[in-house]
Amino acid sequence: MYVEKSQRKISIIGTGAVGSAIAYAIMMRGLADKIVLIDTNKKLANAELLDIKHGLHNIPCAELVSGDYSDIEDSSIIIVTAGRSRREGESRLDLAQDNIKIAAKIAENIKTYYNTGVVIVVSNPVDVITYYMTKHLNLEKGKVFGTGCMLDSSRLSAILTDYLGKNVEIPVIGEHGNSQIPLWSAIGECGLSESQKAAMEDNVRSMGAEIIAGKGKTFFGIATCVAVLTETIIKNKPTKLCISTVLNGEYGIKDAALSVPCIVDSIGVKIIENLNLSSKELMFLQKTARAIYTTTSIHQE
Repeated sequence: MYVEKSQRKISIIGTGAVGSAIAYAIMMRGLADKIVLIDTNKKLANAELLDIKHGLHNIPCAELVSGDYSDIEDSSIIIVTAGRSRREGESRLDLAQDNIKIAAKIAENIKTYYNTGVVIVVSNPVDVITYYMTKHLNLEKGKVFGTGCMLDSSRLSAILTDYLGKNVEIPVIGEHGNSQIPLWSAIGECGLSESQKAAMEDNVRSMGAEIIAGKGKTFFGIATCVAVLTETIIKNKPTKLCISTVLNGEYGIKDAALSVPCIVDSIGVKIIENLNLSSKELMFLQKTARAIYTTTSIHQE
């Protein structure tokens, strides 16, 4: 069912570079009537609020407020971006110990005030935090998921489109990190050699680190992805996306969160697609699941 305009309330937990960029992207696309910015640093949340408001004075947009966890009630979407940022030279999994502690506090606060809505996890390592939030919030199946490999899929698709001179959409599954798996089998023959494919894969894997080395953070790309997810949910537009969700037997994997193609609509993850993966792709996916499961288990409180 289409989400009525009066119900278009979005709460963003964490108003650093990623959270504020997401708020801006959502407002620019006119996807909300009210956006609540929540951060332990109230001064930062208010500053981001003022900066966004002043830039959008002449554009019809949402009411933007700085709030606290009690304000998440009646949200259509709750977006979790809070956590320590990745430093130069770190992998996303290096953030697990610090960011699970932060996620634990966020989960308890969400549980206190939650009454409706989809929870989207953006905080890294997104697969680990998605698993943690799913288990601790214990909401209806599909209500909690992470952005996962949505950005990686977008990055590889952009590289392929530029190289081939035609629009190409290629899914990337598994970890949003170094063990991500591009599904070359999904696009058939594309005229690329194995070495060309490998070079493109390396480019996508290192892109986040390259951006961090250059400017300290990444935020525009993921903000655009979250805006697309927001539109999918708010307008109930069923869309196939590579996002992180807890699997329960799909691809022979249980009790681990990682990215696979899913159909997302207003209720969250509606369908987890079972693709016919090659034996090599399936082997890599199951290996990745074991690594993510191990990392999650080690850092669980």
